Formats: sequence, C-alpha cells, structure tokens
Amino acid sequence: MPFKEIRKLPTPAEIKEAVPVPAHLLAKKAERDGEIKAVFERKDSRFIVVVGPCSAHNEDAVCEYVGRLADVQAKVRDRLIIIPRIYTNKPRTTGQGYKGMAHQPDHLKEPNIAEGIAAIRRMHVRAFTQSGLCSADEMLYPNNHRYLDDLLCYVAVGARSVENQQHRLTASGLDIPVGMKNPTSGDIGVALNSVLAAQTEHVFVYNGYEVQTSGNPHAHLILRGAVDSHGEARPNYHHEDLIRAAEVYLKRNLLNPTVFVDTNHDNSGKRFREQIRITREVLRSRGYDSQLAQIVRGLMIESYLEEGAQKANEDTYGKSITDPCLGWEDTEKLLFEIAEGC
Repeated sequence: MPFKEIRKLPTPAEIKEAVPVPAHLLAKKAERDGEIKAVFERKDSRFIVVVGPCSAHNEDAVCEYVGRLADVQAKVRDRLIIIPRIYTNKPRTTGQGYKGMAHQPDHLKEPNIAEGIAAIRRMHVRAFTQSGLCSADEMLYPNNHRYLDDLLCYVAVGARSVENQQHRLTASGLDIPVGMKNPTSGDIGVALNSVLAAQTEHVFVYNGYEVQTSGNPHAHLILRGAVDSHGEARPNYHHEDLIRAAEVYLKRNLLNPTVFVDTNHDNSGKRFREQIRITREVLRSRGYDSQLAQIVRGLMIESYLEEGAQKANEDTYGKSITDPCLGWEDTEKLLFEIAEGC
C-alpha cells in the first residue's frame, strides 16, 4: 500500500477554536496590515524589513527574539516596518532533513503534523501577543495557510514553489502582500508571471471547495539569487541587477511594482555575515537611483539570537538548525543602520 494513514488532521476551524486570537490582536493586525499595504501603494515612505530565523523550531527562543525586534521597532517606527520572520514550514532541496515545526513540533522527536499545526499556531499567537508584531511565514503548503490566515501579515512563496499553479492561485485570494521569489534558475520572468497570476482573479479548487478570488494587488517580486549550471551561487542584488529587474518589472504594467531583496540564500551563498554587506550595497543603490528608491521597498534577513547554525540533533538555545543566521548583536546594529540609510 503506497500510503499509510497515520491520523486525521484537525480542520482550520477546529484549530482556530482551540487556539483563538484575542479581539484586540485582530484589531492590531488590521491596523498593521493597512500600514504594510500603504508601503506597496506608495502612501507610506517607510522601508520594510522581514527578519528572523531561517526556521522557527523553539517557541521560547522565537518569542524572546520577536520581543527584541519589538523594542527596536519602537525606536525606528518612523523609518522602518519590521516584520518578524517566523517560518514554520521548510522546503528541502533533496526532501531530507528538518521540515519545520509544522511537520516536527519537537526537532528532537519524531514528526507529528497534527500537533505541529497546533504548535505553530500557539507560537504565532504568543509572539504576536507579547510583541504586538504580526509575522511572516512561507506558504510552502497552500492548503495549510488557513491555519494561520488570521495571524500573518506577509507571506513568501519560495524559489521551488513559485511556478506551481496552486501557489499562484492561492496567493490571488490572500488579503496580505505575497512575495514571489525568483526560481533557483534566476529567471525573473518566471517570478513576474507568478506576480501577474497572483494579481489576477481566478476560479479553482481549494480545500474541497470551488472558490473565486479577486486577485492580490500586493503580490510582488523577491530577488534571492540563483544557481548556475555548475551549482555555483549567482547573486542578483547588485546595482545592475536591480536596474534590470526594475526595467523588466515596469514593462509588465503590474500593480504596485515592488522588489524585496533576500540578503541570504544564493545572494550570499549562505555566508550569513555577507548579509550585512549586501544590505549596505542595496541601500547605496537606492540612494543613488531614484527609480530604485521607489521600487526596492524591502529586505529579507536571516537572523536569530545566536549567530551561525547547529545540527538538527543539537539544542543550543536561539541558534538556527537550518541555514546559518546573523546573531542578535549584529542584527540590532544592522536594523538601526537600515533605518538611518533608507
């Protein structure tokens, strides 16, 4: 038998009933959603930084980290909108390794997706409650978005998912910004096709229903670097790359043309400390070119309490078990530097 049924998963409604969002947080999220959308619509001049660990595998450490981000946000609120990165589903290039808290709520134990779904919702609710900052997650499994749709203020579609029809169509029904990463090949046209698809209304099958969407005007492009035919990382954050991306983007006549730059992954070659230099270069490019200042509106940075990474069977508090991250001291300094330079 190809499939073995382990357990039936709770529905989004059941999870939301078990782990509700207090009314005051729903009001706060609506306010925050409006502020973030205003950046895309050029009604707010602030710069957006999506920042946090490569993967969120420990609730206490994540909530401590997000609390620190909230302290920084209070000091730079006039210049930056900080969105905590709380990624709970992890794509794996070979299908092997830690797949995120939604899959494995305790990284030292066996997978349990039913408990994982509840665990990620508890973590997102707690982080929001303690910090006042609603968060970002990756939409790796489109059908699972409903478990967190009342909590997230930003969603990313990864390089390996961006050509997938279900991701594109689901993004068209979300009421928050969705970032489409360029595929690992580096083909920006593919990502912009996804932006167009997400900005268009559709009728399709979603979670057992025939649904209709109105299109998402805040879908946009994320540049995350590429991999060439020899397996070497090829960045796409340099000034010429940004100019070329902006020119291609604007020719498409898409709504709210916006580019975010992912400072890690193939832009840094996963050399996590390079994120500091890359950030500075992107800010210089924005300062040099008025068109880039208008279209490059955000950065994505991988950061945690402790710098670097550890193996998945280790348990150092606040240290990534997937890609290596900047530590807190460097992160805090960099956020203040971005606020000064954006």
